Amino acid sequence: MEKMFKITDEDGIHARPATALVNTANKFKGAESFAEAGGKKVTLKSILGVLSLGLEQGDSLKLIVEGEEAAEALQALTEVMVNEGLGEVNA
Repeated sequence: MEKMFKITDEDGIHARPATALVNTANKFKGAESFAEAGGKKVTLKSILGVLSLGLEQGDSLKLIVEGEEAAEALQALTEVMVNEGLGEVNA
């Protein structure tokens, strides 16, 4: 399962929101979560990985979730993206 986002936060994705995404991804043991941007794919279970994408306002981000809990994990990650004002779903 995957979902595209457009980054709307003027600071992009920095340490605090990256931590929120990583903490959420780590709650789901039955799912593997990844972030993909600019041709680079990283695990969402690593803060350094997420920060290494260097996401800035206007960038596109794809969240990819696989496994038994994929639907639940993707929903939770979407809520973090939207509720933290990081990005909007880019359907």
